Amino acid sequence: MRILALDVGEKRIGVALSDPTGLLATPLTTIERKGQDSDIDAALRLATEHEVGEIVVGLPLSMSGRRGPQAGRVDAFVRALAERTDIPLKSVDERLSSVQAERMLRESGIEPSKNKARIDSAAAAIILQSYLDSMRIT
Repeated sequence: MRILALDVGEKRIGVALSDPTGLLATPLTTIERKGQDSDIDAALRLATEHEVGEIVVGLPLSMSGRRGPQAGRVDAFVRALAERTDIPLKSVDERLSSVQAERMLRESGIEPSKNKARIDSAAAAIILQSYLDSMRIT
């Protein structure tokens, strides 16, 4: 079963996809935010196209674990997404995923400041890989 991950930001939604075995996460694409309905349509098109069995959404918590304004916006997005699909949804802690994505891009010779969309999809892959790894441990 493939799992789709979403890193929901204000301007873009980073998207990553697992392999069919659920072992590896790969950056897939970025959805440019146009409005919640349009954004959800785009995410669900990708889920259908890739025969996804679960969607994981990164929840941006503060370093102390508290929910701030962005976490509230992501929660609202997840609720709206849940109303439009029967695919199981799970919110997972995404702290530092964008920082890790920027570091990985820099290490591979890519300038993050010029590749914001790549950061978003790479962050989604980090969120998904962390989720996949935690599923194997439990």
